[in-house]
Amino acid sequence: MAGLVGRSESWLSQVERGLRGVDSYPVLRDLARVLRVDITVLTEAEQAASHEVCRDVDQHIAAIERALLVGGGDVDIADVQDAVAQAHLDYQAARYDQVLAALPSLIAAIDGDEAARVAGYTVVAKTLTKIGTFDLALVAADRARTAAGSTGDPTDLGMAVYQVVCALLPTSRAELAEQLAVASAGQIEVGRQPSEWSVAGALWLIGAVAAARRGDAEAATERLDNAESLAIRIGEDANHRWTAFGPTNVAIHRVSVAVELGDAPAALKAADSVALDRLPPGLRSRRVQVQLDIAWAQAQRRRDAEALVALLEVERAAPQVTRACPVRVVTCGR
Repeated sequence: MAGLVGRSESWLSQVERGLRGVDSYPVLRDLARVLRVDITVLTEAEQAASHEVCRDVDQHIAAIERALLVGGGDVDIADVQDAVAQAHLDYQAARYDQVLAALPSLIAAIDGDEAARVAGYTVVAKTLTKIGTFDLALVAADRARTAAGSTGDPTDLGMAVYQVVCALLPTSRAELAEQLAVASAGQIEVGRQPSEWSVAGALWLIGAVAAARRGDAEAATERLDNAESLAIRIGEDANHRWTAFGPTNVAIHRVSVAVELGDAPAALKAADSVALDRLPPGLRSRRVQVQLDIAWAQAQRRRDAEALVALLEVERAAPQVTRACPVRVVTCGR
């Protein structure tokens, strides 16, 4: 087990005997992956927080699960595509409670509207991933991928594949998720439309995070550079196909990748270069991701006061980001 998380047997023995703690998020995540448990199981404080979150969202999850797996239910939506677009806007603005409440009816509606299925199941999948319900997220992502196969649109397929990757990455299937992201990015980036470049860029970014999570800094940097080339080609911080992809999002991911690699100084240096005012105004969850990463970097440097300041900024700007997400998820904060 020590070898699987890149640590010595003596280190693991000290952790098991309570002689030292584990305060590095990447190490906690690797331990959880190897043990095949949720990361919140490994610390009592996080477990308590997770249980509190579960009490708040259990009712929504049960309704979403029933809508996904059983079907039926009332559909009172005049324009399904407008409702799907609003759900994406609410998600990106970190209004997760509104999205969760809307999803059961939305699922019933998109099942009856073929044109809305890809984008509809995409927002279902990303919301479920955000709250850590990865099994249902994979169901929704797979339905988006099936619907994308009918449209023949490479951006539809890329959107759906991205959500499949998001749902797989926090699980024991992380290797499969990474392979899927990289292969799909390479296929889509040859397109000629900004929407295709955006989807391919988003896949390169999640591929970079995946590489960083297994400690491969070289692959992570190469994929970040691939994404940056596409962002330069687009020339602006856009939001094609709800990807929030552009130069600033690439810069945000450079911070996240440094944190995943456990390089706090590099993360803080990269954070200084992020110009958040360039992002479109509705991308609140993207804006606060930098503060989340700064908090982790400062915590790794034992600078608790600075970490607290960063978390308070997240709480001020987008309180549902910290309340709805029991596990730090940097891969799907679109």
